Amino acid sequence: MATDTIQYIKNVFRSGFELTDIEWSSWDEPGRIGVEHHVLWAPDAENGEDSVGLLLRFPPTAHGDFHEHTGYELMLVLDGQLDHSDGVSYFKGDLAVEGPGTEHRMSSSSGCTVLAIRTKPAEARTPTKPIREVNAAA
Repeated sequence: MATDTIQYIKNVFRSGFELTDIEWSSWDEPGRIGVEHHVLWAPDAENGEDSVGLLLRFPPTAHGDFHEHTGYELMLVLDGQLDHSDGVSYFKGDLAVEGPGTEHRMSSSSGCTVLAIRTKPAEARTPTKPIREVNAAA
């Protein structure tokens, strides 16, 4: 997205999980199952930009990969329930910020839509301790 462009999505809370008026793409990477995303902005190495802004949609039982953050990640739950691999669940209106070095796999037992902003890329990891399985209650 060009720096002189404004992307406007009216009232993202109005329809939560549906948001049918924006384009969703399947996020196909190892370890991700069923997650869809809408890129608000992407890293731009040419201009020294490492951050990324995404809308993420997790249908029920979808999950991301297990990864470590090299920068900060902000997650705002717009609708539904977002489940963290450490056992915590976040609900519509909850805001979570994870710092560099934190690790997780996010999932949703019931479906959710999330605004996610990362200041730097994340790196895929293998869990070194037990993590909450997808669909497991908190």
